[in-house]
Amino acid sequence: MVDYKSAMFEYPVAQSLILVVVMNNPRDFEIARMLGWYRIPIRSAPKVISVDYLSFYQTAAFGHEKWKIDYIAQVRGHELATRKELLHDELDHPHANQEYYKIQIGPLLRLPQPIIAGNWRRITFLYTIGEYLAKAKTINDLVVNSDERSFLWQALRERALQNQTYQIENDPLTELNPEIIDLLLGITNNLPESGIEMV
Repeated sequence: MVDYKSAMFEYPVAQSLILVVVMNNPRDFEIARMLGWYRIPIRSAPKVISVDYLSFYQTAAFGHEKWKIDYIAQVRGHELATRKELLHDELDHPHANQEYYKIQIGPLLRLPQPIIAGNWRRITFLYTIGEYLAKAKTINDLVVNSDERSFLWQALRERALQNQTYQIENDPLTELNPEIIDLLLGITNNLPESGIEMV
């Protein structure tokens, strides 16, 4: 974990998009800290996950560290994976085959002061911006007021539209010989007469 003032890591600017997520247990916290990812089930995910930062709300499972936000992390990307691909020791879990967003994150940055829950205890997801995060003392302070809400929703819409386009700029497969691609894919009818044997 890193102090947010460290020059090596970028702290959110005023217009950074931030998604407050739930950190349900210390194991998930250690996964985020050590492996650099956080998971969200697709079936309950917010509409836009392409944000700049995640901030982590710690539930009652954290004991004396419960009901607050102590850490944020910069989002580096995301991909789809099943629960069993993410958690190899839970292959028999009832949700093992369900899909999740695996959100890659940078180092956990400790906030200068925790943001406490106040009256909020049960949280699912909450969007906010860097300006609000910098000033917040309670989770209620993260709620974007009506004057700036249009900016937030416009930014989220634009981010969602940007990330719906899938483009490959340099596809390494286009540089491979078609016979090699066939071999890699297990297609044997186009193999050259070179004596390559399929096993």
